[in-house]
Amino acid sequence: MTTVSPTPATESGSLSRSVRSGKETPAIPETPPSGPPPLRSRGRSTPLAARGEIYVWMTGAGLALGLLMIVGLLSLVIFQGGATFWPRPVLELTLVDGNKVLGEESRSEFYRPTEDELAKSPESLRARTELNRGLARRRLLRTGNFDLYGDDYRWVSDLEVASEAQPADAWVIERSEWGRAIGRFQGVARDGAPPSALDEGSFPRLHLEARSRAARIRELEKHEVGDVNRSLEELRLKVRKAAIRFGENSQEHRLAAEWSAQEEKGLTSRYDEIESRIAGIREQDSLFRAVFHESSGRLLPEKPGDENVPMRLSQIVRAYPANRTGLAGRIRIYLARWIEYLTNEPREANTEGGVFPAIFGTFLMTVMMSVAVAPFGVITALYLREYAKQGALVSAVRIAVNNLAGVPSIVFGVFGLGFFCYGVGGGIDRMFFPERLPTPTFGTGGILWASLTLALLAVPVVIVSTEEALAAVPRSLREGSYACGASKWQTIRRVVLPQATPGIVTGLILAMARGAGEVAPLMLTGVVKLAPEMPFDRHFPWIHTERSFMHLGFHIFDVGFQSRNSEAGKPMVFTTTLLLIALVATMNLSAVWLRSRLRRRFKGAHF
Repeated sequence: MTTVSPTPATESGSLSRSVRSGKETPAIPETPPSGPPPLRSRGRSTPLAARGEIYVWMTGAGLALGLLMIVGLLSLVIFQGGATFWPRPVLELTLVDGNKVLGEESRSEFYRPTEDELAKSPESLRARTELNRGLARRRLLRTGNFDLYGDDYRWVSDLEVASEAQPADAWVIERSEWGRAIGRFQGVARDGAPPSALDEGSFPRLHLEARSRAARIRELEKHEVGDVNRSLEELRLKVRKAAIRFGENSQEHRLAAEWSAQEEKGLTSRYDEIESRIAGIREQDSLFRAVFHESSGRLLPEKPGDENVPMRLSQIVRAYPANRTGLAGRIRIYLARWIEYLTNEPREANTEGGVFPAIFGTFLMTVMMSVAVAPFGVITALYLREYAKQGALVSAVRIAVNNLAGVPSIVFGVFGLGFFCYGVGGGIDRMFFPERLPTPTFGTGGILWASLTLALLAVPVVIVSTEEALAAVPRSLREGSYACGASKWQTIRRVVLPQATPGIVTGLILAMARGAGEVAPLMLTGVVKLAPEMPFDRHFPWIHTERSFMHLGFHIFDVGFQSRNSEAGKPMVFTTTLLLIALVATMNLSAVWLRSRLRRRFKGAHF
């Protein structure tokens, strides 16, 4: 047997001294020992899920998907809403049966025609379907002329179109009544004389004068006639108030009735004078009439039933030759439509005109809601965090506040209708406005009750965010204030609240965003389809919180689902949605800008 001698030690020695313990430990040999390598046990690889990388990718993909959905939705709304007011060319389609259709192309689609349609269509047109695998194209034309056709749109299939063109003499007419019309301009009839084709050059000037007369009539009816009617109503209420307070046939009641009769005579004479002025303007206005014929040669009348009476020139809001208008003219029409949309009142069941009352109502309601929700939410959160003794009762209150955030909004609407409108409002009417009963003043829906209802809806958001903001203030700041001799309230007012203000503003931003888009509670507490009187006017106190109002969110619902023609309301739905998003974004950006300034001022608050 062969023996292996031990490996000689190196000059450095086989033993080395430990520096820390001072004990002798064997030295590590500089060369690896000879022989086969030692066996290693099979190690287990770490699962991908345990390392967390898959969850990082999943959260990233979720974020990307959410951003993509938001960008896609905004892109759709911006594209559809921004293209609503762009003027389009007018097509004239000559059908196989000889009839003609004049209108603006709204959209097109492919469909599978029936056997009857194919049988009625010429062979040259049926050949088109064979190229498209049995499908044919049809177009939706906005023909207008609702007073003549009974509809604003018409589907036309390519199987029934013999030829199409863009006639140069086709005009688009936007009217104050009966919606849009499309026809051929024949001239302006003055003083009952036949129309002259030479009037097309003077049409803009004559139309501007006619619109000025219409604006003057509207101003007299709205302001001067409205003031007279308002004064007459106040006289009636004063007499009734005297009868309620002092009794029927009392001396005070008789004196009030006599004084009211004298004042009423002066108001009646003033009313007659205003009506005579309005009648004179209308008589002059009726002398200028625009003559248009539709595609089959029928006259576009002033109103249905008067087939031989041309429309008044002042009845036209805007008219232009669609196929002869260049790019600059189209841009002017586009901007004019946007200005009208933002500054005028709606017409034609809210599918035409503007939405200024809805813009103002939405803004005023959101501001009133924010003013109401801020003090209640902040005071409640301040008490729960700083003053209340933490225990089961406070925990139950917090749970209730969190549960309120999940209550359906329609429940708040029912509560607002019963408590604010019928309860509080009815009590105010019985106490301060008995002469107006049974017609309610505050005992019905109004912008005040709608704002308070939405404040209840949004107050849990403000409470939770304010509590988190107060909890984020460092405790050292409180202790330093106490050490300087400040009381608890002085510490809260001068130290805690300024540091927590950015977080409080964050809660208000969330409350504004939710309140501005709610519709269900408003349908029960004050919002209407068309407000005859806006919540503000030139009479004291200028802002009347008891009146009903219009809201952009309800306007979207009304136009999209309750208009007489869904196709006519569809473009306005996208436009109003775009406007509502822009309004909410503007208010939120203003609040974010304020929060950023406060954060720079109080850098200690990190919320």
